[in-house]
Amino acid sequence: MLKIWGRTNSVNVKKALWCLEELSLPYERIDAGMQYGVVDTPEYRKMNPNGLVPTLDEDGFILWESHSIVRYLAAKYGKGVLWPTDQHACAVANQWMDWTFSFQTALRDVFWGLVRTPPEKRDLKLIEEKRKKTGEMLGILDAALAGRHYVAGAFSMGDVPIGCHVQLWMRLPIERPAQPNLDAWFERLCARPAYKKIVDLPLS
Repeated sequence: MLKIWGRTNSVNVKKALWCLEELSLPYERIDAGMQYGVVDTPEYRKMNPNGLVPTLDEDGFILWESHSIVRYLAAKYGKGVLWPTDQHACAVANQWMDWTFSFQTALRDVFWGLVRTPPEKRDLKLIEEKRKKTGEMLGILDAALAGRHYVAGAFSMGDVPIGCHVQLWMRLPIERPAQPNLDAWFERLCARPAYKKIVDLPLS
């Protein structure tokens, strides 16, 4: 049985859970992180020395880092589904997974500032600066999606990390630039049952 440690409102945990749901894999999720603690216990740190979530346990094989977990599950259980069989498409999917790190850096300050920071402690100047930066970066994705339904052509692991972070962007109470290709892609993700169940939840 696959086990995943992490809370359901963690964007990184959502990546792993969405992947599991798309592949119809049975798994057990164990609450960990923030209000649940667990991550600072010696037992957890033995599995994941970073003290972060998610962590995957597959019959004693331990893996951490959300994108590594997504790649592992896609390669082992999802060839031709989440893991593209075409080498070029697979390379493009990996490219967008890595690009997500650049994009999420800007988004993080917006999300944390508006959702997880009390109003009196918000740095509104920083939030606005990063809102503009995030919108600019998403212009790159919007342009790449012109003429294609998903980042690597067909739905793949490449859509998973970005799709989890873009959900935050789309549900924040902010002004967003007009990006029709991005909007259409997001609507396609929202139509997927696994995305509705795991990713498109109220922000918290």
